[in-house]
Amino acid sequence: MSTPLRTDARAARLEVLRREYMGRIAAAIARQGRPLRVAPYVLAEPGAERQADLEKIAEYATATGWKVTSSTFADLGQPLPLPQRPGFEAACRYAAQGFAHGILAIARPAITTDNETYSLLLEYLHARSVFLAYLPTVDTLTTS
Repeated sequence: MSTPLRTDARAARLEVLRREYMGRIAAAIARQGRPLRVAPYVLAEPGAERQADLEKIAEYATATGWKVTSSTFADLGQPLPLPQRPGFEAACRYAAQGFAHGILAIARPAITTDNETYSLLLEYLHARSVFLAYLPTVDTLTTS
């Protein structure tokens, strides 16, 4: 059983790895002179909450200079295991087929809080030249 400190340290290492993969992919796209495209993914109930999350994602992507794909992806608000989320699975397939370079979500908990699953996902996406990105948090803004 891992202790909270070990779990936090693993999560921090995975965040470094995620950013590294994202940087590699973004640099490769920039060298090609192409705009970086992201597919929005939200974990929210249909309606106002989902629409607000998609708007936040689009605003952040635009401010960052990224293009938002016309296709968006979502699953209902209860975080099921990743294999049981058709919206996230569709976002991964869409990006792996070359329609997006990354998947942009509000925060990591919208994907998974399980470090082992997350590690495997990062490797799976990176092997397909796809990255995960999140909106900045207060912590990211103060440490950047």
